[in-house]
Amino acid sequence: MSEAKAPEESIAEQLNLKDGDYVQEFGYDDDVDARLREQIEAAIGAELFDEDAQEVVDAVVLWWRDGDGDLVDELVDVQTTLDDGGVVWLLTPKAGRDDHVSPADIQEAASTAGLHVTSAARVSSDWSVSRLAPKRNF
Repeated sequence: MSEAKAPEESIAEQLNLKDGDYVQEFGYDDDVDARLREQIEAAIGAELFDEDAQEVVDAVVLWWRDGDGDLVDELVDVQTTLDDGGVVWLLTPKAGRDDHVSPADIQEAASTAGLHVTSAARVSSDWSVSRLAPKRNF
């Protein structure tokens, strides 16, 4: 029988984060999932970098709501500090919630910004999360 994983381990596994990773957060507002933020910080053993940080990061957490502006522009901007091989974790309100962003809009914006949606994870009761990775040119 397997033991239940601690929330931090579950978050770390689902978001592929580990102790020592640098993670930058964009789109923070009073509606974000505070528990999820705490779990991410516990998984990486540090606080999230804010939008103004210039450090090269392993991952980006982007909270995005319908009406926040142009998702393509934001996805291009958040990649400026992203290390090679890094990913963007795009969090949007779940279907049926205010400011929901459709999966089709996410796919289109990601593609235009040079990213593609590779997976999703269940990490929050109010937010959907999509993993966006850079497209590989062969």
